[in-house]
Amino acid sequence: MNKQILKITLLATLGMSASVALAQVPNNDGYLFDTRGAVAKSGFGLCWKTTRWTPAMAVAECDPELVKKPEPPKPAPAPAATPKPAAQKVTLAADALFDFDKAVLRSEGKAKLDDVTGKLKGMKLEVIIAVGHTDRLGSDKYNQKLSEKRAEAVKAYLVGKGVEPNRVYTEGKGEKQPVTGDKCGKTEKKSKKLIECLQPDRRVEIEVIGTQQ
Repeated sequence: MNKQILKITLLATLGMSASVALAQVPNNDGYLFDTRGAVAKSGFGLCWKTTRWTPAMAVAECDPELVKKPEPPKPAPAPAATPKPAAQKVTLAADALFDFDKAVLRSEGKAKLDDVTGKLKGMKLEVIIAVGHTDRLGSDKYNQKLSEKRAEAVKAYLVGKGVEPNRVYTEGKGEKQPVTGDKCGKTEKKSKKLIECLQPDRRVEIEVIGTQQ
């Protein structure tokens, strides 16, 4: 009776081994697989390995520490930074551009503006800002108009030299932004000495903004 039971048990074991062997996955013969295609495991939850097993055959289910994790994708290279437009500011004495109390460009003034347009060569122009200023002699209203006319005269000349009109912005500040401060005193009496002292206030500031090509 005992021999018969042992024989049946042995046959059952051999049958199970055969069915497991038949279920092995062809592409990975480092493990034993059951009839469902799952890795066969012991009662302790350990995966059954064959004698052909090598670390290169490791699967995540059984040996996660041996499975090579895919490398994260490399970040795309950062786009090249666009160069910021550079600004070049030129302050010209208004008396060098115009006769005193006038808004018509002198020949000397045109020559100085030619120097400005010469700097535009090889530059991708963004904008030119021309701001006119006056001294404090005269009324606020008169000086405001004079500063605007002088800025517009500068723009007209630059446009005549080939600068696009929409690239030139003009503004008049009148006598609002003097640079002489209290240097010339507070007298309003027009005199040759006062006119000469206030000369730095009579100016046109030209700012060229663009990028070198």
